[in-house]
Amino acid sequence: MNYLKKMKYQQEHLMTLLALLFTLVMVVSAQASAAVNKKVVMVVSGYGQEQGEKTPGYEFDEFAKAYGVFKANGITVDVASPKGGQVEADEYDPKKPYNAKVLADKAIMAKLDNTLASAQLDATAYDAVFIVGGKGAMFDLPKDESLQALIADIYQQQGTVAAVCHGPAALVDVKLSDGSYLVANKKVNSFTNKEEKLFGKKWLSKFEFMLEDKLAERGARFQSSEIMLKHVAVDGRLITGQNPTSTVAVATALVKSLGLTPVAQKQDIDDKTLAQVAKFLVSDRENGKAVIKHLADNQDDYHIPLVGMYGFYYLKTAEAEQDFEHALSLMTVAQKAINNPMLDMKIAKTQHKLGREKAAKTTLNQLLATKPDYKPALDMLKTL
Repeated sequence: MNYLKKMKYQQEHLMTLLALLFTLVMVVSAQASAAVNKKVVMVVSGYGQEQGEKTPGYEFDEFAKAYGVFKANGITVDVASPKGGQVEADEYDPKKPYNAKVLADKAIMAKLDNTLASAQLDATAYDAVFIVGGKGAMFDLPKDESLQALIADIYQQQGTVAAVCHGPAALVDVKLSDGSYLVANKKVNSFTNKEEKLFGKKWLSKFEFMLEDKLAERGARFQSSEIMLKHVAVDGRLITGQNPTSTVAVATALVKSLGLTPVAQKQDIDDKTLAQVAKFLVSDRENGKAVIKHLADNQDDYHIPLVGMYGFYYLKTAEAEQDFEHALSLMTVAQKAINNPMLDMKIAKTQHKLGREKAAKTTLNQLLATKPDYKPALDMLKTL
């Protein structure tokens, strides 16, 4: 009798396990099926000529990073631009891993070489729209009425609207069926005024508006982080990212908005490096020192010259003493890796500004040991 009871218990236990396994398989299969059926249209500017030298275009890095996320998650992608046809990106590095993968992908490159015109798109065919940045977006995307209608329709059919960097320029005149602006009363961000003045000087005078200002004018609740650091604003089905560093996070948020669980991906070294910079800038003194030490001790794992260049540009925006301290720490950790007298001079001048005369003299003397006739260093040393 005990034997029969034991056999019955084992059978019931086995049936329970099989039921759980069946449920798990069905859930995974359903999600995989959903992923296959999800479709996103990526919109790029068609304004670019001569790799951005004559007129600015779209950012290939942003396209490649976002497309990599969508492909990894089984999402079908179409590519569109205001006029359709071939589009030209601004100059980029084809050797970067994420770019190289896209360049080797014949299917997506064929779509980039012959983009769909926004006027020929049917909003009902898409679950989301992702607008790629690049300064060209400031010129042709805001004027594309077909694109505005597409964005509004996708949003109003419960789809997701996402844009990164200058991509939100496509949103500034998008109105919903009730006459309100899409961005009104929503958390939004984009390339900021501060970033524009630091990194967009070539085309700034040609812009019809400053993107941050225009979004605010449309009623958006604009938010941002420090220059070139990741920031993603999510307000329901509207997702916007501040700069190229935000691209993967925006694309990943879009994937989540479609009800999918994003596939984990290896972080690009530049994004990984800037994440450490972001951590450093919000840390207290002791934790900040730990971040700098971590970078110094693990230089092969990060793009150390990028850390120094970030410090160089951060210095241009510095106001408080802490800002100057932060810029100095970032420049100093990359000083040997960059090995550039201009950076050395910035370090010495920042040390001097912070009242560290001895450190400034040491920096200048080290520079003169390799460049004994370097006039800027000789002149500054005379004043100390």
